[in-house]
This record gives sequence, C-alpha cells and structure tokens, in this order.
Amino acid sequence: MKESNFNAVRSSHYPNVPYFYQLCDEYGLFVIAEADNESHGTQLQYLKDSSWENVSRKWNERISDNPDFIPATMDRTKLCVHREKNRPCIIIWSMGNECGYGCTFEEALKWTKSFDSTRPTCYESSFYRNDRRKYDYNNIDIFSRMYPSLEEIQEYLEKKPDKPFLLIEYCHAMGNGPGDLEDYFKMIYEYDVLCGGFVWEWCDHAVYQGQAVNGKEKYFYGGDFGEEVHDGNFCMDGLVYPDRTPHTGLLEYRNVYRPARVVSFRQKTGELCLENYMNYVDLKDYLYLTYEIGCDGKLLEKKQLELSESILPRQKGTVQLQIRVPDSGKCYLKVCYHLKQENALTAKGSMLGFDEILLKNKDGRNQKAAALLENRNQKRSVLTISESDRFLYIQMEHFWYQYDKLSGLFEQVNRAGEVLLDAPMELNIWRAPTDNDRKIKQEWIDAGYDRSKTRAYDVQWKLNGECVRIYSTMSVAAVALQKVLDIEAVWEIYGTGEIYVKMQVKKDMEFPQLPRFGIRLFLKGEYENLKFYGLGPHESYRDKCRSCSHGLYTSTVEEQHEDYIRPQENGSHTDCDYLMVEKEKQTFTAVSSKPFSFNVSYYSQEELTRKAHNYELEKSGSTIVCLDYAQNGIGSNSCGPELRREYRFAEETFTFDMKLLFGKEW
Repeated sequence: MKESNFNAVRSSHYPNVPYFYQLCDEYGLFVIAEADNESHGTQLQYLKDSSWENVSRKWNERISDNPDFIPATMDRTKLCVHREKNRPCIIIWSMGNECGYGCTFEEALKWTKSFDSTRPTCYESSFYRNDRRKYDYNNIDIFSRMYPSLEEIQEYLEKKPDKPFLLIEYCHAMGNGPGDLEDYFKMIYEYDVLCGGFVWEWCDHAVYQGQAVNGKEKYFYGGDFGEEVHDGNFCMDGLVYPDRTPHTGLLEYRNVYRPARVVSFRQKTGELCLENYMNYVDLKDYLYLTYEIGCDGKLLEKKQLELSESILPRQKGTVQLQIRVPDSGKCYLKVCYHLKQENALTAKGSMLGFDEILLKNKDGRNQKAAALLENRNQKRSVLTISESDRFLYIQMEHFWYQYDKLSGLFEQVNRAGEVLLDAPMELNIWRAPTDNDRKIKQEWIDAGYDRSKTRAYDVQWKLNGECVRIYSTMSVAAVALQKVLDIEAVWEIYGTGEIYVKMQVKKDMEFPQLPRFGIRLFLKGEYENLKFYGLGPHESYRDKCRSCSHGLYTSTVEEQHEDYIRPQENGSHTDCDYLMVEKEKQTFTAVSSKPFSFNVSYYSQEELTRKAHNYELEKSGSTIVCLDYAQNGIGSNSCGPELRREYRFAEETFTFDMKLLFGKEW
C-alpha cells in the first residue's frame, strides 16, 4: 500500500485484526474504523413495488429504523469505538455499511460524538432513508457516498454544502479495472470540499484449492461449493489477487496518485513546472527526479536531478532541464519521481510515479512506422489474379492469397508454400466481457455482437501492374438481426506481398456501444514473440492507461495474458504505431496511419467468455492477433456508474486503415 501511494484505509465493514492497526500506527496510514453493522440484505425483502425508488425508501424499516435494534446497534458501535479509541491511526468513525438510516444510527452517532468529539463521523447510508419522518443528521460530520458519477458529485458541490464530501467507496476494481481513476483524481483535487475516496477494494477474496491437473493455481468463489445463496465472483474485486500479486489496476492507481505532477513544460527554455500533491512534505525533501528522452523507442539520454528549491505542499515550483530533441521521430520526455530517503517500508530510489510529455519537432512521426507504411526500397514482383464463383486468387513471386467474396475477407495467406493462417480472417466486434461489463453484457448479447458475421454484397477488382485493388460493400450483423455496421472497404495488394485495407464504417445507432472493432487473425501457434511500439509494458485501455508509457517493447505471447481468475478481456495495448509478431524466420507486421490497439493471445475471446475460472482455460493452438480501431473503455460499472461518454465506443462513422505484411521483418 505504501509503495503504491496509499495514505488511508477504510476497515470495511468490521474491525480488523488488532495487529493491522498497530502497523498503521507504526508506518503511517490513516484509518476509518467501521463498526460491523451491515443489514444490507433487507434490500431484498419482497415488495409489490420493486422499483429501486421504493426499495430504497423501505430499506430501513425492518432494522435500521426499528427501535428493537437500538441495543444491538449500540453494542456494535461501542465495541468498535472502545477497542480502537487509543489508536493514533484512527481519524474517522464509521457507523457501518449499507443499512439504510434511522433511529438506531441516530442513537449510535449521538453516543459516539458525546464519547469522542475529537474525531469526525460518517455513515454513507444516511443517504437512503424513508421520508416518513424528519431524521437527525446533526452528529454526522462528513457526507459520504458510494460510486457517485462525476455529475452527481458536481451537483452536490454546486449546492455549497456545509459538510465535506467523502467517496466512501469508488472505482470498483473488479477484474480488469478500474478504468476511471484519473477522472475522479482530477475532481478530488479541483475542489477542497471533496476530501478524497476509498477504492473498492484491496484484495480479491477467493478460497485456494491447490493446483489443477495442468499445474495452475485453483481458486474458488461463490457457487463453487454448491451453496444455494452466493454472489458469484463479486468478492473478486480487489487491486491485488488473492495471493497479493498486483493487478494492473494497482499499477494504474500508483501512478494516478503520484506525489507530484508536471503542470507544464516549455520545450524551448527547458522550464518544467511541478505541482506538489502532498499535504505535509516539501518535495525537495521527499523526492528526486530522473528524466529521459526517448525517440521511436530508443533512449537518447537519461539524467538525475535534485530539486534545488523547496516546493511546499499543494504549491508549484520550477526546475530547469537540459534536453536535445531530434528533428524527426516520435519523441517523449519522461519525468520520474523517486523516493529520496529510505523509510521503513520503501527503499531509497523507489519510483513513486512518472509523467510523460510528447515533444515537438519537425516530423513527429515514428520513423519505423512511416517506413513500413511507405515500404521503402522493397522489391516488387508481378501480380496475377484469377477468380472462381467464391474466391479471388492473387499470386506473386513469394505469396499466394485467397480472398473470399462472400465474407469480403482473406481466407488464406501462403508464403513460399507455407500456410500462415489457421482460420480465415474476421472482422471482430466482440470481446470477452470484463467484470465491469457485467451490466452492459446482456445488451451486447441481445444485439448479437457475440455471434456476428461479416458478409460482402458486392466485390469488384482491378489489376494495375504492381497492385490489385478489391472494392467491397460489406456488413457486420448477427443472424436474424439487422446490420450493425455498413462498410465500404478497399483492399490493395502489392507485389511485395503487403496488404493495405481502408474501411469506411457506418454504425446503426439503434445498437449499443461497441465492445471493439477490428480485424482478427489466427496465425500459426509457432508465432511466439512480439515487438511493438506503443503504450506498455502491461495492458492498457482508453481509460486505463496512466501506468503505461510509450516505447518499443518486446515480449512473448505467453506474457501478454493477464490471468484474471474469472477469465475476461485482457492484454490490450493502446496508442500503438506498429506491431510485429515473430517466429523463426517469419514475422507478421501490422502498421497503421493512425494509432491503434491490439491483443495477442493463445486464448480466443470465445474461450475467455465461456470459462468461469482461469485454470479451466484451454489454448486455441493458434496465435490470435486482434488489430483494433478502438475498444470500449473499462470503467467500473460492475458496481459504479455507467462508463463515461468520452470512453464509450459509440461513434456513428469512422475510418479504419491497416497495413498487413507477412514474411520477414521489414
């Protein structure tokens, strides 16, 4: 926690082992002490009117606003307070979690404030109450909410409230997530009345069951023991796995909550403006900087810099950098923050976070990507084309391609007599739903996204010396439903063997936001290694990418799989200029004129969708490459608000282009 820039813990939803508080006292973590009171289950009572508005009104009637439960509520509150009253780490008393509000909590709050007036109180479920009488909120010091949208927070702030706002839970970290940390961070620091929040939650809760036959660790969750009442994998919602290995969500949190941020950088003068996001320490005393210049994935220079002047808490200051920027290439300045002095839990020099700034020059293109697109100095051979009722056959010196006129896509690719694809090329709009897709998943299934097919209605072609152009009118749709997408595609095949495609895509806006759009290829399983320029080294998505930086990365297909215990979409990389997937003496390359995202995996999205546990996964036998124009964002809608509009893949029209090169490395 300390290595990941946490400064507070909520002891949800009950007192923890005493040793935990001792550690927090010793190492410096603020703690909200919460009584073990959660009559959450009374939400599920039978009501003729089962609307949420009616449920939330009647939620409190059976327990929290029932005088019969005052003694039990007082007992739990007093036990919590008396046990932790002498702990320096305790800064707030919480009455419990998700019980509704009523007389029981009015009495508990009144006693708590009279016993200990030195610490503030909060209780989130005071937000839910039955309006049959006027309730007393005088002993609640902090207004708290779970999973409010940014718009709801803004509404509260505009009312000029007399109580600070605490996000008692936010950013549901279930599975591949959360995807909205940066947005909440910015709002928290924009308004003084918004005093922070607690990510739900620290660790996945599952029961270790030893090793499966295939050697993988087995973890069980709700329903795996034959129990009738359970919440499935809804307890698997942490920033770390059950064995405390970090999720990529924890890496995202660490960098979003870095202690300092770059406010501005004047490239001409080298002046870098930093803001101190700490509340108590001078940046000069707390950290030092390293900064580096990378261009097209090559490290040009790296330097260390001590802060010569103070930057006090919540203040800004400047430092001077000496950098040289090449005239061409995609260049970034990366500024890293390192711990200056060792402390009890964190080693000296530990990286606390980083900022990345795109630098300006005459030609800001990635030069390798530009060369791949232009295919400089490549020998071209003569093309021939033949046709049957179903297929086009395109042949040149080293390549033979089979294009399916029914699907509008390539059926097979052959280089020097070697078959390169295990299955026909596909257009792909499905992804294995993440845990945070659980609410929109059914909409996607109802729309047929998981069983969509590509069809071509008209195919025309022209042979012009060294190039064949194929023009096709296509669609993507599920059987028995109307078209999701209308597509006008132009394929260009050159004598070098390269394939360039440009698609003009129009979506029927009756359909929900798309999970993704792109090309899916099934390469032979011998393609085991990859190299790419984009955001890395680990997975990234349009709203979950702050822990990644731009660079040239090498990896293996095996390493690309993020092994979530309930299988789901994973391993994507955004903002990529090119990708190379390699086997011995063979390289598949994809490059685009616009940054794209990709996945490379041994597991199909169908397998990830179908299986309930990671140890059950079976490899496809192929190396599956997804080349995406875009994917939908991640968000935290498994429990939190809907995905924000700016992260939804909801465009009505867009243009997708991609160049595919089979053979040696270009």
